[in-house]
Amino acid sequence: MFDFLGGTNPWVLVSLGLALLFTLSFEFINGFHDTANAVATVIYTKTMSPYRAVMLSGTFNFLGVLFGGVGVAYAIVHLLPVELLINVDTGARGLVMVFSLLTAAIAWNLGTWFFGIPASSSHTLIGAVLGVGLANALLNNLPIADSINWQKAIDIGLSLIFSPVMGFVLAGIILLGLKRWRPLGRMHRAPEMRVELKNRKHPPFWIRLMLVLSAMAVSFVHGSNDGQKGIGLIMLVLICFLPAQFVLNQGSSAYQIESTREAAHYLKQLYEKHQDALLLQAPPAIVDDMADASAAPALTSSTPYRCEVAHTSATIQRLLTNLNGVHDYTMLADDKRIEVRRDLLCLDEVAKQTGKLSTLAAREKSDLNRLRKDLTATTEYSPIWVTLAIALALGLGTMVGWRRVVETVGERIGKQGMTYAQGMSAQITAAIAIGAANLYSLPVSTTHILSSGVAGTMVANRSGLHGNTLKNILLAWVLTFPISMLLAAGIFWVAAQFL
Repeated sequence: MFDFLGGTNPWVLVSLGLALLFTLSFEFINGFHDTANAVATVIYTKTMSPYRAVMLSGTFNFLGVLFGGVGVAYAIVHLLPVELLINVDTGARGLVMVFSLLTAAIAWNLGTWFFGIPASSSHTLIGAVLGVGLANALLNNLPIADSINWQKAIDIGLSLIFSPVMGFVLAGIILLGLKRWRPLGRMHRAPEMRVELKNRKHPPFWIRLMLVLSAMAVSFVHGSNDGQKGIGLIMLVLICFLPAQFVLNQGSSAYQIESTREAAHYLKQLYEKHQDALLLQAPPAIVDDMADASAAPALTSSTPYRCEVAHTSATIQRLLTNLNGVHDYTMLADDKRIEVRRDLLCLDEVAKQTGKLSTLAAREKSDLNRLRKDLTATTEYSPIWVTLAIALALGLGTMVGWRRVVETVGERIGKQGMTYAQGMSAQITAAIAIGAANLYSLPVSTTHILSSGVAGTMVANRSGLHGNTLKNILLAWVLTFPISMLLAAGIFWVAAQFL
């Protein structure tokens, strides 16, 4: 499994181990925040014992990570501009970038967990990534517009804003439907109100069943969404430290490599057809200053490189030359693997820009979507041991840090204790909302969806809301982005002074 470590410099191994420890620590702390929300209702309502609940939740988180794919993982990664991603393996700056964003994310997560505030690990991580991107732009005198993949940032920002609103509204509607269906049912009682059942360990069977099923559904979708964020971070770490081994998926089949070649051929045709329009979109200074727009510069593993639209034809030709006769990436020399990865990322960026052209036919847009999948199929991947490590870190975090969040969700959001029906409504809503986000590879916050769902049920039930708790949750929501951005940017700036 770890054959790639053979012959690696001992200092690189030590640094790699530290970076992986930081990443797994972030996922472990993520368990304090987000995974605990998945079992908060079943523990609070005494549907399951805490230890059984967290063990079962950990199992479903594991399955969620295992079968969730890597769409959300690389949505986080691609918040960074393509120029930074293609050069992430060029030296110490890439390493400092990873350590900076992880240190900032861990510090803020630990602080909010200590006070029992259901803050969002997703917001924290995304803010840290944005902070590193902005700091990198300032240090390298790059335009702010080029420091972040702003379109991806806007898409993710909208999903983070609207998903809690959806949670609030949908959970309230589900609860009202349950009250209309069974207005006097036991599901509308809080655990402390079950006087006649005080000697019973669990609520009635069907209520318990629904609570358990909905909690495990939340655990599964949480694993497939939040677990992928850790996968993306570990892949950044591995590419920084061991680029030759991880820039491309060396387990790619001959069919996948051939599909990559075919995608490059088709992109060349599209580029030549729409070349004039694409060059008009490129920054004028970059296009005008080119001595030879038809020739892409030579690449090495230690030379920073910037993608240029005008170099597209030459980049495609270089890629096809490198992949000629290749049916297994292990056939490529180490420097050629790095070169292929850079070219694939640049060509994916060109394909993305081409897809924005107003002159593009609907059929061509559809073809471009498939083409981009083929271009990135061998660069966006995760080894099985990475998936297993992230799943384990999430599960262990749940088992250690669930109590503070369970008390907040169960007792401190509403002025009355949460009823069984409220727990079911919030959990069903969270499973639906996070599952929908997974379909579109959008990272969302389990914490905010579930806590807003509980708040929605409290309003629908006319139970009242605890102003102080809501104020703290809202304050954490508002402050997480700027604080994590400033922390990450500050750490990155200080560390960069020593490079």
